[in-house]
Amino acid sequence: MCGIVGFVGARDNAQEILQAMMDRIAHRGPDGQGQFLEGPVALGQRRLSIIDLEGGRQPMYNEDESLVVVFNGEIYNFQALREELTAAGHTFATRADTEVLLHAFLEWGTDAFPRLNGIFAFAIWQQAERRLILCRDRLGVKPLFFARTGGGLVFGSTIGTVLCHPEIEPVIDADGLRTLLLLGPARPPAAGVFRQIESLLPGHYAILTPAHFTDEAYWKLEAHEHPDDLEGTIARTYELICDAA
Repeated sequence: MCGIVGFVGARDNAQEILQAMMDRIAHRGPDGQGQFLEGPVALGQRRLSIIDLEGGRQPMYNEDESLVVVFNGEIYNFQALREELTAAGHTFATRADTEVLLHAFLEWGTDAFPRLNGIFAFAIWQQAERRLILCRDRLGVKPLFFARTGGGLVFGSTIGTVLCHPEIEPVIDADGLRTLLLLGPARPPAAGVFRQIESLLPGHYAILTPAHFTDEAYWKLEAHEHPDDLEGTIARTYELICDAA
């Protein structure tokens, strides 16, 4: 299952806060934990080992450690992406899909996100630019919550992890509570029960820099005319089911 947590905003007790956030999701990652703390940023991950049990430890860095990533989920097409990146000159030290994500971002930047086929939530920290990027899969299978603070941002795979940060108050949002009670257990994608805490929308990525915060869509569901005949429809449906299996 795995889980990720982190925040931007320097604090004297950053390590203590980060560990409390990671402890809150220990059940999501019983196989290990890792953390990164430097300057204003703190990143943590609890891991359930699935792909490359030894080489997939996180946080994961690129060769010169200019990028750091914590990742939750699975990229189904990482082998195809790895082949494409290898042809472009990239080399890999592990068999993990997390490393493929790092190199995809190095090659294509945020244009890499629409190329990812999978279920995921991840955070990338760019050291030189002091830029944090959060991203969530197309349909929002993997959760990712965040809250803006005076000094930056707090994020995590669960609401409980975000509430571990001392700048986040557990104040009920009246409209969010009404929505939950009227629609429950469903709710609008970005709505939250706690006033400060939001959910990153499916198919979106957010960027936090020292100067600004942006939230953009990299994918959206679109309707198109269906041009195939019966045989073509059957073939395409079979192809999609096999790809999803």
